[in-house]
Amino acid sequence: MRLSSWFALSTLGVMTQQKVLCLGFGYTAAAFARRLQAQDRNVAGTTRDAAKFDAMAREGVEPRLWGESGLDAEILDDVTAILISTAPRATGCPAFSEMNEAIAARAETLEWIGYLSTNGVYGDHQGAWVDENSDLFPTSDRARFRIRAEADWAGLSVAFGLPLIIFRLPGIYGPGRSAIDSVRNGKARRIQKEGQVFSRAHVDDIAAALVASMEQPRLHDLYNIADDEPAPPQDVIAYACDLLGVAPPPLVPIDEADLSDMGKSFYADNKRVSNARLKKALDFTFQYPTYREGLSAILKSENEAP
Repeated sequence: MRLSSWFALSTLGVMTQQKVLCLGFGYTAAAFARRLQAQDRNVAGTTRDAAKFDAMAREGVEPRLWGESGLDAEILDDVTAILISTAPRATGCPAFSEMNEAIAARAETLEWIGYLSTNGVYGDHQGAWVDENSDLFPTSDRARFRIRAEADWAGLSVAFGLPLIIFRLPGIYGPGRSAIDSVRNGKARRIQKEGQVFSRAHVDDIAAALVASMEQPRLHDLYNIADDEPAPPQDVIAYACDLLGVAPPPLVPIDEADLSDMGKSFYADNKRVSNARLKKALDFTFQYPTYREGLSAILKSENEAP
């Protein structure tokens, strides 16, 4: 039974058991899980951290420890959808290395597979707009690892008819992980590079887009997820400072910023990521179409919390 059928039956009050497995359970997967749980769906997730194992259980997620001995194929029993968010290495995607054969063997029962990639695969387009058909010009090993991982999963999908969708994500922010937190902890910097912009998305919008794609899993096999307004990073910090009522840090030209190699690589790519396919195909509306709505909502939620 495909997910579209599951949704139809659930609206008629006919419940079926559906379990979603998250291979890797980080910040985005946790937001995804909360949204699924609000729809009374079962969620399992893997972690290599014993302390996180207990925290996941407390949140109602079925935790599975990914230890040195690996994962057993039985972890896929009763699973109808999979989210893959494990970061690839030079040797490839760990989830692919570990589970590709087991996943292929369950092609008939899997309704949706989401792979979380990055818009870093597009590389530098000198501030121009990119979409899902744009050329890839990776400028870092991390981006090249992602391209290989995308290709591995896409090849498996074609070979076994898997309902794989690749999602290329931008800078992710949300509660506990935003410019507001950077300003509060004194780590915020306003580094200026002429013409530089970045795309970003609130974690709750990413989770909502993933769930929306589950309703139409065969429509497209690749989506960009990014909000409506690619923006200079110094503008985001300035807005967070304005919300908090503090003076923004001074602007520092990038050639005077004394950045680490990692920091320099962050500024090597300049592009605007289009979300047109996502919005049109899935009739998707961003709750936080720009960083302004997202940061304002984060602060409001904090202020209203008991």
